[in-house]
Amino acid sequence: MISPAVLYAVFALGLLTAVSPCPLATNIAAVSFLGRHVGNPRRVLWSALLYTLGRTLVYVGLGVALLWAFQAATGGAGGLKAFAAPASRHVQRYANLALGPVLLLIGMILLGLIGSNVSVGVGGAKLQDRIAKGGAIWALPLGVLFALAFCPPSIALFLGALVISLEHGSAILPPIAYGIGTALPVIAFALLMAFATRYVAGAFNRLTQVERWVRTVTGVVFILVGIHYCLVHIYGLPLMGR
Repeated sequence: MISPAVLYAVFALGLLTAVSPCPLATNIAAVSFLGRHVGNPRRVLWSALLYTLGRTLVYVGLGVALLWAFQAATGGAGGLKAFAAPASRHVQRYANLALGPVLLLIGMILLGLIGSNVSVGVGGAKLQDRIAKGGAIWALPLGVLFALAFCPPSIALFLGALVISLEHGSAILPPIAYGIGTALPVIAFALLMAFATRYVAGAFNRLTQVERWVRTVTGVVFILVGIHYCLVHIYGLPLMGR
Protein backbone atom coordinates (compact mmCIF):
# COMPACT_ATOMS: atom_id res chain seq x y z
CA MET A 1 0.00 0.00 0.00
CA ILE A 2 1.28 3.46 -0.91
CA SER A 3 2.10 5.65 2.08
CA PRO A 4 0.46 9.07 2.51
CA ALA A 5 3.91 10.66 2.21
CA VAL A 6 4.30 9.26 -1.32
CA LEU A 7 0.87 10.50 -2.37
CA TYR A 8 1.66 13.90 -0.88
CA ALA A 9 4.88 14.03 -2.92
CA VAL A 10 2.98 13.30 -6.14
CA PHE A 11 0.29 15.81 -5.16
CA ALA A 12 3.05 18.40 -4.69
CA LEU A 13 4.31 17.64 -8.22
CA GLY A 14 0.80 18.35 -9.48
CA LEU A 15 0.72 21.66 -7.62
CA LEU A 16 4.09 22.59 -9.13
CA THR A 17 2.67 21.82 -12.58
CA ALA A 18 -0.35 24.05 -11.96
CA VAL A 19 1.60 27.07 -10.69
CA SER A 20 4.43 26.93 -13.24
CA PRO A 21 4.40 29.64 -15.96
CA CYS A 22 3.92 27.10 -18.74
CA PRO A 23 0.18 26.29 -18.23
CA LEU A 24 -0.68 29.89 -17.31
CA ALA A 25 -2.87 30.46 -20.39
CA THR A 26 -4.97 27.32 -19.90
CA ASN A 27 -5.29 27.99 -16.17
CA ILE A 28 -6.66 31.47 -16.85
CA ALA A 29 -9.19 30.00 -19.27
CA ALA A 30 -10.16 27.28 -16.80
CA VAL A 31 -10.67 29.77 -13.96
CA SER A 32 -12.88 31.89 -16.21
CA PHE A 33 -14.92 28.90 -17.35
CA LEU A 34 -15.41 27.35 -13.91
CA GLY A 35 -16.18 30.60 -12.12
CA ARG A 36 -18.66 32.12 -14.54
CA HIS A 37 -21.84 30.86 -12.79
CA VAL A 38 -21.87 33.64 -10.21
CA GLY A 39 -25.52 33.03 -9.38
CA ASN A 40 -25.18 29.31 -8.73
CA PRO A 41 -22.41 28.33 -6.29
CA ARG A 42 -23.42 24.67 -6.47
CA ARG A 43 -22.88 24.64 -10.22
CA VAL A 44 -19.46 26.22 -9.75
CA LEU A 45 -18.51 23.50 -7.27
CA TRP A 46 -19.94 20.77 -9.51
CA SER A 47 -18.03 22.16 -12.50
CA ALA A 48 -14.85 22.21 -10.44
CA LEU A 49 -15.26 18.57 -9.46
CA LEU A 50 -15.91 17.52 -13.06
CA TYR A 51 -12.90 19.53 -14.24
CA THR A 52 -10.75 17.71 -11.69
CA LEU A 53 -12.18 14.38 -12.81
CA GLY A 54 -11.39 15.17 -16.44
CA ARG A 55 -7.77 15.98 -15.68
CA THR A 56 -7.39 12.96 -13.41
CA LEU A 57 -8.80 10.57 -16.00
CA VAL A 58 -6.16 11.71 -18.50
CA TYR A 59 -3.28 11.24 -16.08
CA VAL A 60 -4.53 7.87 -14.88
CA GLY A 61 -5.07 6.70 -18.48
CA LEU A 62 -1.64 7.86 -19.61
CA GLY A 63 -0.03 6.48 -16.48
CA VAL A 64 -1.59 3.05 -16.86
CA ALA A 65 -0.77 2.87 -20.57
CA LEU A 66 2.83 4.04 -20.27
CA LEU A 67 3.66 2.02 -17.17
CA TRP A 68 2.07 -1.14 -18.57
CA ALA A 69 3.95 -0.75 -21.86
CA PHE A 70 7.23 -0.04 -20.11
CA GLN A 71 6.93 -2.90 -17.66
CA ALA A 72 6.01 -5.27 -20.47
CA ALA A 73 9.07 -4.15 -22.43
CA THR A 74 11.70 -3.92 -19.71
CA GLY A 75 10.32 -5.12 -16.39
CA GLY A 76 11.91 -2.28 -14.44
CA ALA A 77 11.85 1.41 -13.57
CA GLY A 78 15.35 2.52 -14.52
CA GLY A 79 14.66 3.66 -18.07
CA LEU A 80 11.15 5.00 -17.65
CA LYS A 81 12.13 8.55 -18.60
CA ALA A 82 13.77 7.44 -21.83
CA PHE A 83 10.75 5.30 -22.66
CA ALA A 84 7.94 7.66 -21.73
CA ALA A 85 9.36 11.04 -22.79
CA PRO A 86 8.93 10.45 -26.56
CA ALA A 87 5.35 9.29 -26.02
CA SER A 88 4.59 12.34 -23.86
CA ARG A 89 6.06 14.67 -26.47
CA HIS A 90 3.92 12.97 -29.12
CA VAL A 91 0.79 13.67 -27.04
CA GLN A 92 2.00 17.22 -26.42
CA ARG A 93 2.48 17.93 -30.11
CA TYR A 94 -0.94 16.89 -31.36
CA ALA A 95 -2.97 17.94 -28.31
CA ASN A 96 -1.51 21.46 -28.40
CA LEU A 97 -2.16 21.72 -32.14
CA ALA A 98 -5.85 21.00 -31.54
CA LEU A 99 -6.21 23.09 -28.39
CA GLY A 100 -6.04 26.53 -30.05
CA PRO A 101 -8.83 25.99 -32.62
CA VAL A 102 -11.06 24.27 -30.03
CA LEU A 103 -10.71 27.18 -27.60
CA LEU A 104 -11.41 29.67 -30.38
CA LEU A 105 -14.60 27.78 -31.27
CA ILE A 106 -15.83 27.65 -27.66
CA GLY A 107 -15.06 31.34 -27.15
CA MET A 108 -17.00 32.30 -30.27
CA ILE A 109 -19.99 30.28 -29.10
CA LEU A 110 -19.93 31.86 -25.63
CA LEU A 111 -19.82 35.34 -27.21
CA GLY A 112 -22.65 34.51 -29.60
CA LEU A 113 -20.45 35.01 -32.66
CA ILE A 114 -21.65 31.64 -33.94
CA GLY A 115 -25.42 31.75 -34.24
CA SER A 116 -27.91 29.03 -33.45
CA ASN A 117 -28.47 28.42 -37.17
CA VAL A 118 -24.93 27.10 -37.55
CA SER A 119 -24.43 23.42 -36.85
CA VAL A 120 -21.35 22.43 -34.86
CA GLY A 121 -20.71 18.73 -34.66
CA VAL A 122 -23.19 16.29 -33.20
CA GLY A 123 -26.29 17.98 -31.85
CA GLY A 124 -26.18 21.16 -33.96
CA ALA A 125 -28.02 24.05 -32.35
CA LYS A 126 -28.76 22.08 -29.20
CA LEU A 127 -25.07 21.47 -28.68
CA GLN A 128 -24.32 25.16 -29.17
CA ASP A 129 -27.01 26.12 -26.71
CA ARG A 130 -25.62 23.76 -24.08
CA ILE A 131 -22.10 25.15 -24.48
CA ALA A 132 -23.31 28.75 -24.48
CA LYS A 133 -25.32 28.17 -21.30
CA GLY A 134 -22.25 26.57 -19.83
CA GLY A 135 -23.65 23.42 -18.26
CA ALA A 136 -21.40 21.96 -15.60
CA ILE A 137 -20.88 18.78 -17.63
CA TRP A 138 -18.72 20.74 -20.10
CA ALA A 139 -16.08 21.11 -17.40
CA LEU A 140 -15.26 17.40 -17.79
CA PRO A 141 -14.08 17.51 -21.44
CA LEU A 142 -12.40 20.85 -20.69
CA GLY A 143 -10.36 19.15 -17.99
CA VAL A 144 -9.43 16.39 -20.41
CA LEU A 145 -8.43 18.89 -23.09
CA PHE A 146 -6.29 21.02 -20.78
CA ALA A 147 -4.62 17.99 -19.20
CA LEU A 148 -3.43 16.95 -22.67
CA ALA A 149 -1.84 20.37 -23.25
CA PHE A 150 1.62 19.28 -22.15
CA CYS A 151 4.71 21.47 -22.23
CA PRO A 152 8.32 20.56 -21.33
CA PRO A 153 8.12 21.44 -17.60
CA SER A 154 4.83 19.60 -17.13
CA ILE A 155 6.22 16.58 -18.99
CA ALA A 156 9.15 16.44 -16.58
CA LEU A 157 6.88 16.70 -13.53
CA PHE A 158 4.45 14.12 -14.92
CA LEU A 159 7.34 11.73 -15.57
CA GLY A 160 8.36 12.19 -11.95
CA ALA A 161 4.87 11.11 -10.90
CA LEU A 162 5.12 8.07 -13.21
CA VAL A 163 8.46 7.05 -11.73
CA ILE A 164 6.92 7.18 -8.25
CA SER A 165 3.97 5.16 -9.51
CA LEU A 166 6.19 2.45 -10.95
CA GLU A 167 8.47 2.27 -7.93
CA HIS A 168 5.51 1.74 -5.61
CA GLY A 169 3.63 -0.67 -7.84
CA SER A 170 0.55 1.47 -8.44
CA ALA A 171 -0.52 3.15 -11.68
CA ILE A 172 -3.76 4.55 -10.23
CA LEU A 173 -3.34 6.38 -6.91
CA PRO A 174 -0.28 8.53 -7.76
CA PRO A 175 -1.78 9.86 -11.04
CA ILE A 176 -5.01 10.62 -9.15
CA ALA A 177 -3.06 12.61 -6.56
CA TYR A 178 -1.16 14.35 -9.37
CA GLY A 179 -4.39 15.23 -11.20
CA ILE A 180 -5.96 16.69 -8.07
CA GLY A 181 -2.83 18.73 -7.49
CA THR A 182 -2.93 20.19 -11.00
CA ALA A 183 -6.59 21.20 -10.61
CA LEU A 184 -6.57 22.54 -7.04
CA PRO A 185 -5.22 26.09 -7.67
CA VAL A 186 -7.61 26.53 -10.59
CA ILE A 187 -10.56 25.39 -8.47
CA ALA A 188 -9.59 27.69 -5.60
CA PHE A 189 -9.40 30.75 -7.85
CA ALA A 190 -12.64 29.82 -9.64
CA LEU A 191 -14.55 29.48 -6.37
CA LEU A 192 -13.07 32.73 -5.08
CA MET A 193 -14.02 34.56 -8.26
CA ALA A 194 -17.54 33.11 -8.33
CA PHE A 195 -18.39 33.83 -4.70
CA ALA A 196 -16.76 37.26 -4.67
CA THR A 197 -18.56 38.28 -7.86
CA ARG A 198 -21.84 36.96 -6.52
CA TYR A 199 -21.42 39.01 -3.35
CA VAL A 200 -20.71 42.19 -5.30
CA ALA A 201 -23.61 41.52 -7.67
CA GLY A 202 -25.97 40.92 -4.75
CA ALA A 203 -24.94 44.19 -3.16
CA PHE A 204 -26.01 46.03 -6.29
CA ASN A 205 -28.99 43.76 -7.17
CA ARG A 206 -27.57 43.21 -10.66
CA LEU A 207 -26.82 39.50 -10.70
CA THR A 208 -28.22 38.93 -14.20
CA GLN A 209 -26.10 41.70 -15.68
CA VAL A 210 -23.01 40.46 -13.88
CA GLU A 211 -23.58 36.90 -15.13
CA ARG A 212 -23.81 38.19 -18.68
CA TRP A 213 -20.61 40.19 -18.20
CA VAL A 214 -18.77 37.18 -16.73
CA ARG A 215 -19.82 35.00 -19.67
CA THR A 216 -18.55 37.65 -22.07
CA VAL A 217 -15.22 37.81 -20.26
CA THR A 218 -15.01 34.01 -20.37
CA GLY A 219 -15.58 34.02 -24.13
CA VAL A 220 -12.92 36.69 -24.65
CA VAL A 221 -10.43 34.76 -22.48
CA PHE A 222 -11.04 31.58 -24.47
CA ILE A 223 -10.48 33.39 -27.76
CA LEU A 224 -7.27 35.05 -26.52
CA VAL A 225 -5.92 31.76 -25.15
CA GLY A 226 -6.91 30.03 -28.39
CA ILE A 227 -5.04 32.64 -30.42
CA HIS A 228 -2.04 32.20 -28.12
CA TYR A 229 -1.96 28.43 -28.67
CA CYS A 230 -2.45 28.79 -32.43
CA LEU A 231 0.45 31.24 -32.68
CA VAL A 232 2.75 29.11 -30.52
CA HIS A 233 1.94 25.57 -31.61
CA ILE A 234 0.65 25.99 -35.18
CA TYR A 235 2.69 28.96 -36.43
CA GLY A 236 5.70 28.38 -34.15
CA LEU A 237 6.04 31.90 -32.79
CA PRO A 238 8.29 32.02 -29.69
CA LEU A 239 5.69 33.37 -27.25
CA MET A 240 5.44 32.70 -23.53
CA GLY A 241 4.48 29.14 -22.58
CA ARG A 242 6.73 27.09 -24.82
